[in-house]
Amino acid sequence: MEKKNNTLKRGLSARHIRFMALGSAVGTGLFYGSASAIQMAGPSVLLAYLIGGIFAFIIMRALGEMSVNNPQAGAFSRYAQDYLGPLAGYITGWTYCFEILIVAIADVTAFGFYMSFWFPNVELWVWAISVVLIIGAINMVNVQVFGEFEFWLSFIKIATIIIMIVAGIGIIVWGFGNQGQPTGIHNLWANGGFFANGVIGMILSLQMVMFAYGGIEIIGITAGEAEDPKKTIPKAINSVPFRILIFYVGTLFVIMSIFPWNEVGTHGSPFVLTFENLGIKTAAGILNFVVITASLSAINSDVFGVGRMLFGMAEQGHAPKMFTKISKRGVPWVTVL
Repeated sequence: MEKKNNTLKRGLSARHIRFMALGSAVGTGLFYGSASAIQMAGPSVLLAYLIGGIFAFIIMRALGEMSVNNPQAGAFSRYAQDYLGPLAGYITGWTYCFEILIVAIADVTAFGFYMSFWFPNVELWVWAISVVLIIGAINMVNVQVFGEFEFWLSFIKIATIIIMIVAGIGIIVWGFGNQGQPTGIHNLWANGGFFANGVIGMILSLQMVMFAYGGIEIIGITAGEAEDPKKTIPKAINSVPFRILIFYVGTLFVIMSIFPWNEVGTHGSPFVLTFENLGIKTAAGILNFVVITASLSAINSDVFGVGRMLFGMAEQGHAPKMFTKISKRGVPWVTVL
């Protein structure tokens, strides 16, 4: 990290990292994918998200300790090498890169489908190429531009979820948009009980729950470019429990209180239905805009994460030496490209 003219610049502020921590695990998996987990577990999916969140927090605390002690772009690949040996570092780093590249392909494809909601006559490959070029250009400028872009995308997602929860509480308690009839929370146990599909259903849903939490590891990778990692990283990671309770458990609690769990997802996105109950006729268009920002955020993080991981691995000798090249703006341009 201390090579002359070959050092990543620390340009991510506390504001950037805090919102990246809040928004990293909040993506299309919550807006659309949560319906599948609900159908698998019933209301007990709340418990699955809570259990998964506890384990995610424990892992992030451990990663945070290592990131603060040794803030590196290679993050957990570097730590695996230091504490478990070169083979562990090699496997960890390359596995992460291939996994994120596969996820990125899914994110780019999803972006194309979301855009086709408004532009049905445009081929999906046009959107795929466009978003890759745009996100690539953003990541090529400098890390501050990446951080600012990610900040606003996260802000949109978070604001939407908070509005959704507040609106849902209005429907549950005061009956807003439901002819003044409060729905209450009886739907959490009225259709087969809290463990509607048994404990096994809740356990099986954990596979989807843990996939939804994917993305929080990006906080460890940002340590190499954080302005003050010893302060910003611990604060960002300690916000994980609050984020899980509010954004996942809180949102799904509201959705399954308003709608019977076995009907969630069968008539469209529960987010759209909730906003439509409040008389917002453009709910589908609003949500489509939000999931577009969520996919953009995911692609942005994918490019950043793999770019920095490959850079760190090259420094360890696990990737081609040319991957260590850095532009004048402090960007590992070869790996980003």
